[in-house]
Amino acid sequence: MPLDALRPSPLVEQATERLRAEITEGHWPVGGKIPGETSLAKTLGVGRSTVREAVRALVGAGLLQSRQGAGVFVIATEPTEDWPTRLRRAAITDVYEVRALVEVQAARLAARRRTPDDITAMQAALAARRAADTDDAAFVDADIALHAAVVAAAHNPVLTDLFTEFVPALREGLIALVDLLDLRAEHPQHGDAAHADLVAAVARGDADAASDILAAELDRTLARLTAS
Repeated sequence: MPLDALRPSPLVEQATERLRAEITEGHWPVGGKIPGETSLAKTLGVGRSTVREAVRALVGAGLLQSRQGAGVFVIATEPTEDWPTRLRRAAITDVYEVRALVEVQAARLAARRRTPDDITAMQAALAARRAADTDDAAFVDADIALHAAVVAAAHNPVLTDLFTEFVPALREGLIALVDLLDLRAEHPQHGDAAHADLVAAVARGDADAASDILAAELDRTLARLTAS
């Protein structure tokens, strides 16, 4: 199937599917190097950033491998799991990368700037998280509320607004994550100890501990996500 320009619509998804077809139909054989980013962008009629995201999704699906200084190579013709699941997993990884950028620094600032009211709000949010055991969506909402309380304690309006704008994508990603990894099957209060430690560190003003605790928790989840 020769490559041609894409139609206007979700371009990353279209580009991903088009590149995947080149692999699965044998036009780009296993072990071979795919065309460069600039060449693909010109052929598909999209920007290089669109091609970059499509290639990233295919790397996440186990079809491509990026080799520094050499290019991107085909390593398989079929994904290691069903395609929609691989795409969900890649999207959640993106969400977690952005989450770490925002929240780890927010936790550090919160430990330095928290007020008694902030501490009360975080403790109440922690209690609500522990009580939210009815379903995954309720648990995720309670979890986000706790993290929002930590961000609010940083007393940076730009940071708070950024987190607020990010919440819809974060909520969608967390609900999918709980489902993909079955996080609450054995432990309905998944991550309770780490969240309690986070609140305690912020409350006592330990900025290093607060940021380290949150970074470690996010890293653990990402490790499970990429290893499963």
